Amino acid sequence: SDAGAVRSRFMNCHRRIPISEVWHMAANSDIPAGIADASVDLRDTFLSTFNVLQAMKEAGVPFLAFASSSAVYGDLGEAPIREDVGPLLPISNYGAMKLASEALISAAVENWLDRALIFRFPNVIGVPATHGVILDFVRKLKVSPNKLNVLGSGRQRKAYLHVNDLIDAIVYLRANASERLGCYNIGPEDKGVTVSFIAETTVEAVAPGAGIEYGVEDRGWAGDVPRFSYDIAKLRALGWRPQLGSADAVRKAVVEIVRQEGHL
Repeated sequence: SDAGAVRSRFMNCHRRIPISEVWHMAANSDIPAGIADASVDLRDTFLSTFNVLQAMKEAGVPFLAFASSSAVYGDLGEAPIREDVGPLLPISNYGAMKLASEALISAAVENWLDRALIFRFPNVIGVPATHGVILDFVRKLKVSPNKLNVLGSGRQRKAYLHVNDLIDAIVYLRANASERLGCYNIGPEDKGVTVSFIAETTVEAVAPGAGIEYGVEDRGWAGDVPRFSYDIAKLRALGWRPQLGSADAVRKAVVEIVRQEGHL
C-alpha cells in the first residue's frame, strides 16, 4: 500500500503495455487481525484502494472493477440484503475500510473516472484456500482427529458462494452491466447454511466419528456478522444465476480443500 511503490510499479507496467482497466482485488482477508490492529485494514484495505486510484488517475486509466464485501452492511439480521439498504454501519475495521473504499471510488467516478463496478462478495469458498472456516476445520482435525472445537454456537448462518461461481459472475457483470457506477451483490439464491452444517460436513470428510464442541457465543469473534443473506435480484435481472447453492458449494469446497491439504 506504499504510494510511491504502487505508482512506480503501475507506471512501469503502463509504459510497457498500456493499461485500459484495473481489477482491484487485493485487501486484508483476516478480519480478527484487523480488529486487533486497525492499521492492518487501513493499510491493506483502504490505502491500497486510494493508491491504486491515484495511479490510475495519473495514467488516465478509465475503468475499475473492485472487490468489496458483505462486511460493508454490518449486522442487519436475517432479512435478505439489497444493494440500496442503508445506513451502512459496518461492525469490523475490514468492513469499514471496504465501505470507505467504495466511497472513494464513487467520488472518483463523479470527478475523473469513466466507469467502475463494485462487487460485494459473500463468503467465498473453494481452492486454492488460504483462510476461512473450512480450511480452519480441516487443519484442526489434522492436528486433533478426535475432536473439533468450533468458535461460536454453530448456529451462525451465512451465504456461501463457490469461487467458480464468483469468477463467472464478475466476468458476466463486466460484459453486461452498463452503469457508470454499478454496485452488485454476488451470492447464492438461498439464506445460507449454518456453521454446524459446515463442521459436520468437514468431520464426515476428514475424521468420521470425531466429536464437535461448540462455544456459547452467537458469533465466532468480534466483528463477525452471525447471520446474513443476499438479495441478488439486481444481478439476476441481468441474466446471471449461480450454479451451486450454499450447501452444495460447501460440500464441493470441503472435498477440494481436503485434497489440497493432503487428506485425499
